[in-house]
Amino acid sequence: MHDCIFKLSEDDNVVVARRMLQVGEAGVSSSIPSGHKIASEEISQGGAVIKYGQPIGYAKQLIRPGEHMHTHNIEYRDVSRTYHFSTRLKRLPEPKSKSEFFGFKRSDGSVGTRNTIAILTSVNCSATAARMIAEHFTKEKISEYPNVDGVNAFVHGTGCGMADSGEGFESLQRVMWGYAKNPNVAAVLMVGLGCEMNQIDWLLDAYQIQKGPLFNVLNIQQVCGLKKTINKGIEQISEMLPLVNSSKRTLCPASSLVLGLQCGGSDAWSGITANPALGRACDLLVAQGGTGVLAETPEIYGAEHLLTERAINSEIGKKLLDRIKWWEDYTDRNFGSMDNNPSPGNKSGGLTTILEKSLGAVSKAGTSNLNGVYKYGESILSKGFVFMDSPGYDPASVTGQIASGCNIIAFTTGRGSAFGSKPSPCIKIASNSELFKKMSEDMDIDAGKVLSENSSIEEVGKMIYEQILTVASGQKTKSEVQGLGDYEFVPWQIGAVM
Repeated sequence: MHDCIFKLSEDDNVVVARRMLQVGEAGVSSSIPSGHKIASEEISQGGAVIKYGQPIGYAKQLIRPGEHMHTHNIEYRDVSRTYHFSTRLKRLPEPKSKSEFFGFKRSDGSVGTRNTIAILTSVNCSATAARMIAEHFTKEKISEYPNVDGVNAFVHGTGCGMADSGEGFESLQRVMWGYAKNPNVAAVLMVGLGCEMNQIDWLLDAYQIQKGPLFNVLNIQQVCGLKKTINKGIEQISEMLPLVNSSKRTLCPASSLVLGLQCGGSDAWSGITANPALGRACDLLVAQGGTGVLAETPEIYGAEHLLTERAINSEIGKKLLDRIKWWEDYTDRNFGSMDNNPSPGNKSGGLTTILEKSLGAVSKAGTSNLNGVYKYGESILSKGFVFMDSPGYDPASVTGQIASGCNIIAFTTGRGSAFGSKPSPCIKIASNSELFKKMSEDMDIDAGKVLSENSSIEEVGKMIYEQILTVASGQKTKSEVQGLGDYEFVPWQIGAVM
């Protein structure tokens, strides 16, 4: 690796600036920001721009060696692909030893990394009641219950003004039930208004849920008002607290972990340091029998062919392509484009097209086989590496991952992201050391050591994996310490608002 530039693949016709370059350094013809691309050879107008050994766009004009390459001279085009299935299957090596962590064993066999009480709302109209019930249970009030991690309200802005069937309704119900059964949730209080479209009783009937000491339901209209509902809710949760506190952490296998793989505020370094290091951590977890869950369908667009090659059968590969086709139609009918992503911040960080962003983002998935493809918030039943359909919008995507069963989240970022999640803790991984130092109160791991200290991807991946086990055992993440997660519950709202 050169001291100021490097090439990611022998097939590339671009190199990447390791640091800010001035005119003349490494043959560049203009100043180049850190992480941005430089032409390593002449590229004719219309010629493919290659990075990661894959096309990321096309030259708008003749580009000469040493020129800065970005939005001013690279354009996006749809890439026609021939898809292959199950051509890159891989068996991960057996781990030398079994990894364990201290978690909360649940009656259904799942394991929690946190032990919380969740207040779920069926509709926006019950959001205030849920928040006021949760706010009653301050840290001081629950301090006498040391095994309880918190009382959290998960409220949203929908639940009415929607069809009572179809994608939007089914998605919301999957999210509600998914949070209720997430292993990090030990007890549930559901709060509704009464006349909403998203009826709690329908959810209970659809999922055959039985009420009991650790699962209660309140209806504002039946209880006769907001204040009475709040008082009743406080009473019910007060009764739950000693029951939830009776759960204690015990030694559990790493195979019980379901890791949500997430990125946000990405830069050009994300796909070079943090994402591949997280991919290595995912491989280590999968080798232990655990589960890694990739999401953000718009952010694998243009790299989905790399995943179909890893699908254990053509059915799973085609299921992924069906989600890609759905998104093409979804963006088209809403007058959007799949290349609306990257964001302005991504572009400032050196990412030019969605193809470039996707090729870097998909490296979070490591190298193991693709064992399943799931709808948004659908319960994940497969072990190993799987994919869950979701938007690229981080809060909505993580909400779906937690509803699908993720009991811990790993989140890479290059520009910096003030994100955290509940009830599943979120580990923040900086793609560059400058960001890690600048946002030290937000970042848990510095993956920029790959550049700043010449650490290997394997070394940083192992560090991430060990941090996952430590956090799963109860150590608080930086986002938890700062109290993030109460406003990051954002169910994906699909369909018309009526």
